[in-house]
Amino acid sequence: MLRTITVGSCVSVQGLVQAQLADGRVAVAVGDKTFVGYPVPPVRKS
Repeated sequence: MLRTITVGSCVSVQGLVQAQLADGRVAVAVGDKTFVGYPVPPVRKS
């Protein structure tokens, strides 16, 4: 599943989910690198 996460205050990364961590963070893979951050909440449609 594709997921967008925030890494730091203004950097976002989108990639394939590798793991869901116990503290709420998500690990995503982009190419051969893995990034860990907090998921971006989905946008509510009106």
